[in-house]
Amino acid sequence: MTRRLPRWAPPFVAVLAGLAAAAAHPPFGVLPGLLAYGVILRLGDEADPRRPLRSAFFRGWLAGVGYFALGVWWVVEAFLVDAATYGWMAPFALLFMASGLALFWGAALWLYRLARPRGLGRVLVFAGVLSVVEWLRAHVLTGFPWNLPGESWRAGGLVSQAASVIGVYGLTWLTVAVGAAPALLFDPVPRTRRALGVAMAAVTLAALAGFGAYRLAAAAPVPGAGVRIRIVQANIDQKEKWRPENLPLVFESYVTLTTAPGRVRPDVVIWPEGALPAVIDDLLAPGSPYLARLTEMLQPGQTLLLGANRAQAGPGGTARYFNSLIALRREDAGLRVTGVYDKHRLVPFGEFVPLGDVAGRIGLRSLVHMPEDFTAGPPPRPLAPAGLPPVQPLICYEALFPGFTTEAAERAKLRPHWIVNVSNDAWFGATSGPWQHLNLASYRAIEEGLPIIRATPTGVSAVVDAFGRSTPQSRLGLGQSGFIDSYLPARLQPTLYSRLAETMFASMLLVSALFMGATRGLSRGA
Repeated sequence: MTRRLPRWAPPFVAVLAGLAAAAAHPPFGVLPGLLAYGVILRLGDEADPRRPLRSAFFRGWLAGVGYFALGVWWVVEAFLVDAATYGWMAPFALLFMASGLALFWGAALWLYRLARPRGLGRVLVFAGVLSVVEWLRAHVLTGFPWNLPGESWRAGGLVSQAASVIGVYGLTWLTVAVGAAPALLFDPVPRTRRALGVAMAAVTLAALAGFGAYRLAAAAPVPGAGVRIRIVQANIDQKEKWRPENLPLVFESYVTLTTAPGRVRPDVVIWPEGALPAVIDDLLAPGSPYLARLTEMLQPGQTLLLGANRAQAGPGGTARYFNSLIALRREDAGLRVTGVYDKHRLVPFGEFVPLGDVAGRIGLRSLVHMPEDFTAGPPPRPLAPAGLPPVQPLICYEALFPGFTTEAAERAKLRPHWIVNVSNDAWFGATSGPWQHLNLASYRAIEEGLPIIRATPTGVSAVVDAFGRSTPQSRLGLGQSGFIDSYLPARLQPTLYSRLAETMFASMLLVSALFMGATRGLSRGA
C-alpha cells in the first residue's frame, strides 16, 4: 500500500487515520472510522525497511496525534474561561496533550513492528499491543482514559453491553481487532484466506450485537416507586460564576430551581460539582444567610447532595482545599451534614500542578479558583447518607476510570445502590467534550450494573439506567437551565465484570501473546 506512495504520504495517511478513528466516538458517531485501525496496522506492516522500528513509531505517533487532537480539542475551552490569564496557553495545551498522549500509540506500533507478526493472527497481535498501551494510558502517572477505543460505541446501545462482561479494556481489544480485520483483504494470499479473517470479524461484531440485544430485551422496566430525585442545572457560565459579586445570583438560581414545583416531591436534590463560587465552610458557618436560606429551601427529610469546595486547617496555619460532595439533610433542628466525600483522583494542571513548586516558578498555575491546589481525598468508599441508599460519588474525572466503584465497594464491603456523578463540564464549553463525558460515564453504569445520576452546571445532566441508557426526556443538554425529576432506576445484580474485573481482558492479552509467539516462530522457521 504505502510503498507505492511518495515519502510524505504515509505520515499524512497516519494523521487522517487517527482523525477517522476519533470520529467514531460520540457525538460524531462515524462508526466506519473504526476501519482506520486497519490502516494503522498496514502502516506498521509497511514501515520504512531502512529503519522499520523508528518509522513504525513515528507513524503510530502521528496517528495518535490525529486521534487525540480531535478527541481532546475541548481542552482549549478551559484556558479561554479566563483568557486574559490563561489564553496564551490554549494552543500549547492542545499540542502538548495530543503529542504526549500520542506517545502511547507510537509505542504500540513500535511493539507491533518489533514482533513482526504474520498471517491472520497479526490482527490479534495489533489489538493486543494497542489495547495494552491504552490500559497503560489509564494508569501511568495519574492516568487519563479519555475515549478508549472500546468506548467508540454509544453507551446504552447493543455493542456497549459487552462492557458488563469484559469491561471497556476488553471491548477495546475486540473493537480494534474488528476494525483492523478488513486490512487483511490486501494481503497477497489466496482470496478465501483473506476473506476468512474478515468473516470472523463480522461474526464477532454480530455476536456482540446479539448479546446486547438479548441483554436489553431482558431489561426490567424502570420502577415507578422508590427514591425520588431532582437534578438541578442552573446553566451559569463559568466566566461569570467566579465573580464574587455574582454569588447571590448564582445561589438563588439553584434555590429557585430546587424549590420549583414538579412532578414529585424529591427525596434528594443534586447540585453539580463546584455549584457555588465559595468555600462551603463559609456558607454553612453559624449566622450565614446562606445557611438560613438552605435550611428554608429544604423540607424535613430532604437531602441535598452538593458539589462544593471545602477547606481544612493544615500544618503551620495553612489550609488544605478539597473538591467534595457534601450530603446535607434537613431535620427538625436544622441542617445536618450526613456525609462527605473528597475527590480522590485529581486532574493534573486542572486541580493541581505536578511538581508545584517548580511549576510555580515558571508561572504555571492550576486552573482552580482557589488560593492553593486541591488535596486528594482518601481512597474512595461509598457514602450512606441518612435516609438514602448507599451511593458511590464520582466527581468529574473519576467517572473515566473503569473499576473505580468496584474497588471502593470492596474496600468498604458495601455495594452501592447507585452512582452520583457531579461534574463541572462548563469548563468544556459548547464542544463535544460534555457529550463525550456523558458517554464515558455511562459505561461505568454498564460495567457495574448500577444507575448513574449525573449533574453538571451547563450540561449534559442525565439520569442513566444500569444499562447505560438515557433518553432525551431524562437529559438536560448544553446551555439549558432547568431540572430533571425522576425516580432512581433499579440496580442490577453484580455484573460479571464487577466480579472478575480485568480477568477477561487479561485472557485476551494472553491470546495476543500466543499469536505473537506463534507467528514469530513461523517467521524464524521460514
